[in-house]
Amino acid sequence: MTTIEPHLVAADSAADRADGFFTGLAAWITTTDHKLIGRLYISFSLLLLVAAGAIAALLGFERIDATADALSSGAMPQLFSLYRVVLTFGVLVPLGLGLAVAVVPLQLGARALALPRLAVAGFWAWLAGMVMVIVSIVGNGGPGGGNATMVDLFLCAHVLVALGLIATAGSVATSIITTRAPGMNMRRVPLFAWGALIGTIGLLVILPALVGTLILLALDHHYARNTFGGNMGIGTWVGFAFSQPATYVYAVPVFGFAAEAVATATRKRLPMRGVALIGIGLAGSGFIAAVSLVSADLRVNIKDASFSTALTDILPFALFYLVPLLGPLLVLAVVGLALKSGRPRISAAFVAGILSAGMVFTGMVATVLLHIGDAHLTGTVFEEGTWLYCVYGTVIAAFGAISYWGPKLTGRMIDAKKVIPLVGLAFIATVLAALPMLIAGFAKQPANATIFDYSGPQNLWNTVSTAGHALMVVTVLAFVGLALQSFTKGEAAGDDPFDGQTLEWATTSPPPANNFAEIHAISSAEPLLDLKPATTAPEGTA
Repeated sequence: MTTIEPHLVAADSAADRADGFFTGLAAWITTTDHKLIGRLYISFSLLLLVAAGAIAALLGFERIDATADALSSGAMPQLFSLYRVVLTFGVLVPLGLGLAVAVVPLQLGARALALPRLAVAGFWAWLAGMVMVIVSIVGNGGPGGGNATMVDLFLCAHVLVALGLIATAGSVATSIITTRAPGMNMRRVPLFAWGALIGTIGLLVILPALVGTLILLALDHHYARNTFGGNMGIGTWVGFAFSQPATYVYAVPVFGFAAEAVATATRKRLPMRGVALIGIGLAGSGFIAAVSLVSADLRVNIKDASFSTALTDILPFALFYLVPLLGPLLVLAVVGLALKSGRPRISAAFVAGILSAGMVFTGMVATVLLHIGDAHLTGTVFEEGTWLYCVYGTVIAAFGAISYWGPKLTGRMIDAKKVIPLVGLAFIATVLAALPMLIAGFAKQPANATIFDYSGPQNLWNTVSTAGHALMVVTVLAFVGLALQSFTKGEAAGDDPFDGQTLEWATTSPPPANNFAEIHAISSAEPLLDLKPATTAPEGTA
């Protein structure tokens, strides 16, 4: 596979010119066009987000009255499992992957995605696996499930989900490494594409470890159930893939998108761009902690420990949790310098980029606090709050990315004046859903429980969090409706409606089947700025 010879893509034009329903359906199912594969991932991720948000609201409602369960107490472990699995591997990971699949080849100046059949096979494996995961949990499978057959199905289906995501992640990473336009070295890779590379490398490290663990759990559960704790031990052994820092490795592309959105909004080259690349790379280093399965928490009363004892805690703690935190700090510092150089245009992508990066960064900071022993937060809902900041922060970024690249993919505009309020609502929903869990964690509300007791307004925190999840569901539905209407009936978008800097804006909107009529050779990280006259920073606009 090279940038110049996309031997698989030409056949995919059938998806755009199909006359009959079944012909069109077959074209979508077998497509090797990365733009269609990406849209499939994004569409189903948003659909699963609505379902998971509804489950989260139901669980929140159950936790408002902490003295009794309205639903069967036996169903609670399954609902908590469904909530965690769907939001992590049904929304967080595939939403970022879908955006990368749809956009990254265009940013690279490539005519196709590398290994496109692998990518589309990965999508269908992921989707089939997610359906079976949901069916197994509904059938009393999953962690703590009482139906042995459904527990086996959950473990096997989860392997399929992970393998599908591995396949697509491998396709994206291979594209970035091998299909760049002439002159585009790794220092000139667009920031979002760089974030996608770091994120997919993280996936290619974390997910194989998850697959191996799931296979061992499946064998043990089916034949012995005496090594890993049977159905009750599943959550303990696979929890590393569903919690921090693994989840903020999945969210790393958010920082690349935020930096790129700011650069476009200022119409200037991003200052200290190399520092931003380093920062995104450091943010992805959290995969080390995710797969090491080594406790790096600071012990209780560490201040009273000897120097050598304290050092044995501090060094791994710093490597696992402080070094990844340094990455977003560098990215945000570069973003601050860019904003200082001129007043940006206010766009949906700009607002979403800033807010989403802030939310994921907040989750990373809270994760550091979670692992300080003297905070006594282990086993509380505090971890759920840090996780929600990462998941919903990525959803905010997706709103901005869809409004930014949607016109390029569909050829039609979406009204920023309608998207920005929805981005604001998603931000409010994220804070409402996540922040009360952090507060309740300090009050020692136990994780994954609906019956508990602690001092303080426990009903208040769970009511607010429930309202946050419900607001996110409503916001997602409103955004999807707006996007469908705009991208089918909206006004035509020009080839470069946002005055972009990277190669995707050098082709038509929507792009042809092979993306580019001719291969572009570049000489900087902002090739379109090289072709435009120098301009001063524009005045902000609504």
